[in-house]
Amino acid sequence: MVSTATRVLIPSATSFALGIAFAPALAGALYRAKAWKKKSGKGTGIGGGGTPIFDALHKEREVSTPRMGGILIWASVLATALIFWLLARSFGGFWSALDFVNRRETWLPLIALALGACAGLVDDVLEVTRGEGGLSLARRLSIVGAIGLAGGWWFYAKLGVVSVGVPFAAPLVLGWLIVPFFAAVTLALYAGGTIDGLDGLAGGVFAIIFMVYAAIAFGEGQASLAMFAGVVAGATGAFLWFNVPPARFYMSETGSMAITLALAMTAFSSDSIAGGVGVAVLPLVAFPLTGTVITTLLQVFWKKNFHRKLFRVAPIHHHFEALGWPAAKVTMRYWIITSITGVLGLAVALLSRMP
Repeated sequence: MVSTATRVLIPSATSFALGIAFAPALAGALYRAKAWKKKSGKGTGIGGGGTPIFDALHKEREVSTPRMGGILIWASVLATALIFWLLARSFGGFWSALDFVNRRETWLPLIALALGACAGLVDDVLEVTRGEGGLSLARRLSIVGAIGLAGGWWFYAKLGVVSVGVPFAAPLVLGWLIVPFFAAVTLALYAGGTIDGLDGLAGGVFAIIFMVYAAIAFGEGQASLAMFAGVVAGATGAFLWFNVPPARFYMSETGSMAITLALAMTAFSSDSIAGGVGVAVLPLVAFPLTGTVITTLLQVFWKKNFHRKLFRVAPIHHHFEALGWPAAKVTMRYWIITSITGVLGLAVALLSRMP
């Protein structure tokens, strides 16, 4: 009999090992292909206009460090899933316990990860080959929104989910509105994915977030979902090994789109369908992503209504950088904050299940 803890740890360690083994070959290929932006900076911000401060802060690294490092994450996750799926069907027994691919808990997170990876990869390839930007923001939001709507429909029509959990209270019944709500949460998480901008920042934050959701799913008895979240955390940890300053490559769209879509599916999978509150604690567990979205919206609102900036740069982590904080200090403090809020979110999720 294989314990649930062992079932979670072995695939997670496997994805980490695969990522570490795969990274040198990926880095070599990206450097040979010169897979970096041909022009530094954003050019145009979300609210319109230029981004001179951001462009000045990132004028060198963006045109010398490859994008598409996120391939390491999703490739390691999908390879791990395939390995244990094949072993389970070939030998059964012990290996069956390590197979985490199943319809109820992990089909959607895996499919969302793969779809986000493909869409993001198209954007990255266009970015590095044309040198004029990849897919427009509107197209990327449309892709993410469509995947969110499809996920919401699956939960509503196929799994019968019509509510979201509320800590220490009865679930909030949304009925068919769960579908647009699902899409809105997915879009918000994707917007938070712009946290990818400093060496090691996104990798560390996402690794912690998925470790917390692995613990939440573990506490709810969702072994397969806990294994999936642990595998993503392991793969992201391998990415982080090569992304700490100075980064060998950046996560970019193929990583951030894949991982934020997978996070949305994971949060909803650990919610009312399992008697949990996975969505309600999401703003706390993923607090840096929440802050990224809020500060960006505030910046746009301030510029539009008061004709001046609230922050020097948005999202907020670039504001700290513009104030003179070393990038490594911003990154490590974000890791600390994510760890603290992640533990608080985990505590709320587990305590809310107590009778």
